[in-house]
Amino acid sequence: MGGACSRKRDQQVNEDSVRRGVSVKYSKSGSSKWLMSSLSRSGVDVQQGRGQCPSLMELCVHKIREDIDKYSSFAMLPRDISQQIFNELVDSHSLTNVSLEAFCDCALQDIHLGEYPEVKDSWMDAISSQGPCLLSVDISDSDVTDSGLVLLKVCPNLQSLNFNYCDKISDRGLEHISGLSNLTSLSFKKSSAITAQGMSALASLVNLVNLDLERCSGIHGGLIHLKGLTKLESLNIRCCNCITDADMKPLSGLVNLKELQISCSKVTDAGITYLKGLRKLALLNMEGCPVTTACLESISGIVALAYLNLNRCGLSDDGCEKFAGLGNLKILNLGFNNITDACLVHLKGLTNLESLNLDSCKIGDEGLANLAGLLRLRSLELSDTEVGSGGLRYISGLGKLETINLSFTLVSDSGLRKLSGLTSLRSLNLDARQITDTGLAALTSLTGLTHLDLFGARITDFGTNCFRYFKNLRSLEVCGGGITDAGVKNIKDLVSLTLLNLSQNCHLTDKTLELVSGLTALVSLNVSNSRVTNAGLKHLMPLKNLRSLSLESCKVTAAEIKKLQQTALPNLVSVRPEQKA
Repeated sequence: MGGACSRKRDQQVNEDSVRRGVSVKYSKSGSSKWLMSSLSRSGVDVQQGRGQCPSLMELCVHKIREDIDKYSSFAMLPRDISQQIFNELVDSHSLTNVSLEAFCDCALQDIHLGEYPEVKDSWMDAISSQGPCLLSVDISDSDVTDSGLVLLKVCPNLQSLNFNYCDKISDRGLEHISGLSNLTSLSFKKSSAITAQGMSALASLVNLVNLDLERCSGIHGGLIHLKGLTKLESLNIRCCNCITDADMKPLSGLVNLKELQISCSKVTDAGITYLKGLRKLALLNMEGCPVTTACLESISGIVALAYLNLNRCGLSDDGCEKFAGLGNLKILNLGFNNITDACLVHLKGLTNLESLNLDSCKIGDEGLANLAGLLRLRSLELSDTEVGSGGLRYISGLGKLETINLSFTLVSDSGLRKLSGLTSLRSLNLDARQITDTGLAALTSLTGLTHLDLFGARITDFGTNCFRYFKNLRSLEVCGGGITDAGVKNIKDLVSLTLLNLSQNCHLTDKTLELVSGLTALVSLNVSNSRVTNAGLKHLMPLKNLRSLSLESCKVTAAEIKKLQQTALPNLVSVRPEQKA
């Protein structure tokens, strides 16, 4: 393979030295002639009329993909070219077990076949034939077994392996890769056959930086084998409900750990005490863990923390004063906890906060006064709280806010005027029956909005006149209002829309489909519970980007929708009502 094949990814490549047994002269001139001869007139014609002229390489790769059955080997090509051809076949779903053989001994560096159909052990011969040049492999959601992993032993320079959702790989498979000491990233999401005993094979992977064992249900007791992995910076054991406090103890010595995800585990306050010494920890995800506010006693000393997720934990106001010590926090998630305005008093010093989630907490207007000084806030989640119009005066000065969710709150039209100065807003969610045309009119200064959710608001045709101010909208949901076809005329010019939800507006007819037919960027359209019929479906034919179409409780048939899909909308993959055979 030569020395160049065992290089690290960031080192200089000497393409001339990697062509096993092929002279430099032949490799350069021969491969170029081969490529030129592969480019027929038909390959050029297929690219014409698409705007920008494709490069010669793109044309060649396209032609090779069309004629892939004609070639038995690409080993004579420079590695970067064979890599491009391989990637094109994967992206176009043209790679098969047979065509893969043409890439044997091509010195490929990256083989990414995650979720690619029919990948199995027989594919591993060609994959492993890349030898020391192979740096990255992703065969997630494949049928590869332990036997297939044996072949990777001849690829000693592998740096990244991704085996997510490979349920036929077990402890024996881990043994086969235990000698790949150059690995820096390893992922085995939802691998139920991996046990604590099998994890002993990980102890030799001393260069691991990232390890992902999310949803691995049998690894309780196995984290002891990670004690020597001192370079580990990221560990994901989310949704491993077997993990307990005892599993946290081996992690106390991983002093370089920067990211730890233990959400939905059985770790309690006692287990969190083992994390005290992890001074570099910047991300800690504990969502759904059975902890209390007492865990903040241990967390408050981790001054590097920038992201802390405590959603759905057993937090109360008692002990919240410990938040004050986490001055470097940028993202704090406290949703679905029993905290009140009393907790927010201890957040007002967290001036680096950029995102705060208080979803479904017992927060009221006066509590928001403590947020007035958080001038770096970009995202604020207040859904399903007791916040009303009066409280919005405290956040009216947060000029960097880009996203705010006020769904299922007490906010009414009068409160929306206090948001008119937040010109950085890009996303606004107002799911509430008390919002009317008057409130919408108060928002017309927010011309930068790209997402507006008015689900349940009482918007009429008159109110839709306000939409002309929101030219940048990419997502608009106006459900359950009083809009008719006349109101949709004020939506038809929002050409940037990719999602439009007009469901529950029962007076909409086929005319609405005609009006939105010019919104060719649409990816998702919902006109459920309306008077749309089969006759109106023809107006959707120009929407070539449409992938999702919802027409529930409309006078349309599955047969007509299927006909539309087959003749005009090939990208349509989600349809309601569902098509029936």
